[in-house]
This record gives sequence, structure tokens and C-alpha cells, in this order.
Amino acid sequence: MARQQAVLERSSLLLQITSHSVALIVSLHRARLAMLSRHIAKLEAALTTTLAKEASLAAHAARLTEVTGGGLLTATTALALCPELGTLNRGQAASLLGVAPFNHDSGQLQAQRHIAGGRYRLRCAIYMAALSAVRFNPILRAFYLQLRARGKAAKVALTAVMRKLFLLLNHLLKNPHFVLAS
Repeated sequence: MARQQAVLERSSLLLQITSHSVALIVSLHRARLAMLSRHIAKLEAALTTTLAKEASLAAHAARLTEVTGGGLLTATTALALCPELGTLNRGQAASLLGVAPFNHDSGQLQAQRHIAGGRYRLRCAIYMAALSAVRFNPILRAFYLQLRARGKAAKVALTAVMRKLFLLLNHLLKNPHFVLAS
């Protein structure tokens, strides 16, 4: 979480630098950017050290990184923000991530379904992994393209990929002998 906050602050500063014309402010922002980059590097090193010390955590992270599209940061974020991962059923996993569709019906009105709730930071990490998976994971890419061909909006299809990806991560930890298709 500390890494996510530092990355968010660094992104914000990068955007602010372009809008300032005062040299002093720009130089202060550049110094802060350098400091944040060093902090992020230290946090990532601490993460690597923690994984080296904790064998079971390292094994879980290695198992989760088998999925093309999700890397070490996605795996460690999922493990840190969702310690229940590997023990959930499909509905619980989707609700916990916040990608379960909830209806907004009333009487005869059948409104559009929306996702809600869940763990925001976890959802952000899985969203970024889903973006990568849609580009580089052939199975999830085919799933995404199939949904788009059926007329689903891009965000709806990406949310479905997020759900499928998180369910896959849960399934990998739940069933250690499960082998991913290539």
C-alpha cells in the first residue's frame, strides 16, 4: 500500500510539473520526484526481501505470476490485499473484488447492471493486470474479443476479463495441481 501511495504521488507530481512555469517550483517537484523514485525502489527491495524470507508467500506469488498479464506486483498486491485468496468461491471472489453485477431494478423497470463495492485498491491492481492480459494472454484476449464482437462495451468486456482473471488467480491457489493452458 505504501508503494501504491508513492506511485500515485509520483504520477501526480509528473502532471503538475508540466503546468508550472516558475523555476523554483519545478526544481522542488523534480527533487521530490527523485526522492519518491528512491522510496519506491526501497519499497520494492523490501518486498523482494520479504518474499525471500517467507517461503509460502513466495510460493503463492510464484504460482500467481504463472498467468500471463499479471506480474509480481499484481501477485503480491493480490496476496496482501486479499489474504482469503484461494479459499473463496466464484461469487465471493467477484463480490470481494467488486466486479459482481448488481441490478437496479424496481417493479417492471429493469435497469442496467453495475459493479459496486469490493476492495478498491485490489480492483485497481487487477484492472491493470487485465489491461495487460487482454494484450498478451491469448485466452483472455480471445475472451475479450468475443465479448466485443457480441456488442459489449469495452469497459464491460474489460470488467468481465477482470472477473475471469481474479477467479483464475483464486483457482490457482485453491488447486495447486491445476495446470494453465498455453
